[in-house]
Amino acid sequence: MLKPIKVQPIFKEIIWGGNRLKTDYNKISSLNNIAESWELTVRDDGMNTIIGGEFDGLTMQEYIEKNGFEVVTNKALDRFPLLIKFIDAEDNLSIQVHPDDAYAMEKANSLGKTEMWYIIDAKPDAKLVYGLKPGCSTETLREAIKNGTVEEQLNFVSVKKGDVFFIPSGLVHAIGAGILLAEIQQNSNITYRVYDYNRLGKDGKPRELHVEDALNVIVNRSEAEIDKIRFSANAKNDNLLASCEFFNVEKFFIDKPCEFSTNAESFNSILCLDGVGEIEYQGEKFSLCKGDSYFVPAGIGAYSVSGNVEIIVSRI
Repeated sequence: MLKPIKVQPIFKEIIWGGNRLKTDYNKISSLNNIAESWELTVRDDGMNTIIGGEFDGLTMQEYIEKNGFEVVTNKALDRFPLLIKFIDAEDNLSIQVHPDDAYAMEKANSLGKTEMWYIIDAKPDAKLVYGLKPGCSTETLREAIKNGTVEEQLNFVSVKKGDVFFIPSGLVHAIGAGILLAEIQQNSNITYRVYDYNRLGKDGKPRELHVEDALNVIVNRSEAEIDKIRFSANAKNDNLLASCEFFNVEKFFIDKPCEFSTNAESFNSILCLDGVGEIEYQGEKFSLCKGDSYFVPAGIGAYSVSGNVEIIVSRI
């Protein structure tokens, strides 16, 4: 019988990563840092496995093949649609941009990347890059890249716990040092680096930039335009973080039983940000703790979450 399943994350060590996912989120790894913890991923470069139950030890791909793509959705998709992560930035990430579907498909047979961030925690002085300054054109940015003045063209924004940032494809952005966040995105790993603070990689060489591709895809949208895309699929409600053509994301503080459900159109992803509780489905209970990630198959109907937990629920 199909039921909620707990998944084992995939860890990524990157030069800007920290250790809060180990110390605060119960992630166990021999890596020096966990920059990213891929909490729901069905990709060749990162594949969850299932923890416990009938499908214990299967990869998510094997689980989907065994049960049919209907556990994901009844929509006509040719690949798993989302990638969900925790990200811990001890240092600044590179200034970057992602392509839309058309450009990504032409270049790499990949989905594009629209994403959103929920700020779980941030140091008092933490900032991120959210777009370019008004009036910054492609040519202005090209010149800034050449003469080393990129940072003068960036829109820096102070952040705090609970903030939400929606990043449509084409928007220049970067997570800043001291930020811990949850990221919900299209299932894509295409990043075009615009600028990387002249840092060196593990090989002692500057990390690769992708200037021409970046300049080809950058769209300098206003905050009003971004907000319109962010809520293009549904009207706002108290729990809604974003609802666009690619994903619907809600956040809940649960202190009494709360009912959810999946229909044939989409699975649910449950990401536990804090607390202790449980998921209940047809009389069976599944423990839910800070840092846990669950996949709830499409079409299984009603289930509940109880306890004292803070969760993000995502679907397509």
